[in-house]
Amino acid sequence: MTVCRDCCCGNPTKRPAVDHDGQLRRLREALAGRHRVRTSQCLDVCDQANVVVVHPTPAARRAGARPVWFGLVDAPAIDDDLIRWVLDGGPGVAPLPPILELSVVTAPAR
Repeated sequence: MTVCRDCCCGNPTKRPAVDHDGQLRRLREALAGRHRVRTSQCLDVCDQANVVVVHPTPAARRAGARPVWFGLVDAPAIDDDLIRWVLDGGPGVAPLPPILELSVVTAPAR
């Protein structure tokens, strides 16, 4: 999982109601030992802050799964849904829960 933490994402000025440090700590604690949670500089979808990208496992990637991008990840309930999905297997393994479909954003063109 990649959590954007740059100009807009993780910025208390842009999203003052979000405990950005707490969110990152929670994701890392919940996924520790099984999944890596890293931070990134700007992922270029600033209007969707906070942005999280869930990566498929290596086996799922070899089978064709691709990363799924999420925007407006700014509530503990969304964090819970992401954690549950990742622990269930994530992209290419577990179906995307309908509630998370609401948070999916298009990755920027590279």
